[in-house]
Amino acid sequence: MIKSMTGFATAERTVQEITVSADIHAYNSKHLDVVLRVPSGYMTLEEKMKTRIAERIARGRMEVKIQIKDQSEGAVAFEIDHPRARAMQSALTELKNTFDLKNDISLELLMGLGGIIKPVETVAESESIWPAIKECLTVALDNLETMQHKEGDFIADDLLKRLDFIEDCIGKIENDCADLLYHYQQRLIERISSLTREIVEIDPGRLAQEAAFLADRSDISEEIVRAKSHVRQFRHIMDSEEPGGRKLNFLLQELHREFNTMGSKIGQAQTSHRIVDVKSELEKIREQIQNVE
Repeated sequence: MIKSMTGFATAERTVQEITVSADIHAYNSKHLDVVLRVPSGYMTLEEKMKTRIAERIARGRMEVKIQIKDQSEGAVAFEIDHPRARAMQSALTELKNTFDLKNDISLELLMGLGGIIKPVETVAESESIWPAIKECLTVALDNLETMQHKEGDFIADDLLKRLDFIEDCIGKIENDCADLLYHYQQRLIERISSLTREIVEIDPGRLAQEAAFLADRSDISEEIVRAKSHVRQFRHIMDSEEPGGRKLNFLLQELHREFNTMGSKIGQAQTSHRIVDVKSELEKIREQIQNVE
């Protein structure tokens, strides 16, 4: 089954007053590359998150942003800014003494100046928050894979059409080469007749020997067999549940090699044109495979 490497997904889950949201952006990459953005207090869970992603994704660049909101009791505490409080009290005392003021410096006055008591977020224990993160990440990855499979279906349809065309061309190339011996005999007769102006009598035995030699040098039966095998294997990998992007890329290189060899051996114009058409399709397949996991 073909799966695209690109996609986007989000998810949000709340477990015991802890809300976790995940945003995932997936891009093409030759290898698995996970980039995590996690709140500073939860960096100890980074390896667990990467492991979870690696269990689901074979390759691609994964940019994952995790946000955590803890609404439980004790999640927020307060602290006193002692230096600020002392500085404010000192300044107010100086003003009082300088202008001989009778007012007392009260707590309400200090609090009114602001910045003395500040809220401080506390970080929950890693093990207690991991279930919420794991569930949210799982849902986000499910959503991502759904999108990647849909895009993969479009890619697969395009690849199958191109494979059908290539198989059809292989069959035609095979038929073109079926009478290769006769083809070279006729070419030799035409060349010799043209050079000698039909003055020299052609030895049929020698003609057959030379034609057989040329036909043997131009034999592409092995390349055709291997090309057929590669196309069948290509289809098999596409139908497999396992990620096959790397294998498909390797098979594509092998197909290129087989058709390059055919092109160097065969001198028939019609066959050469078919090989050019096939190589054009292989290049289009290569572009599609760059996006296959």
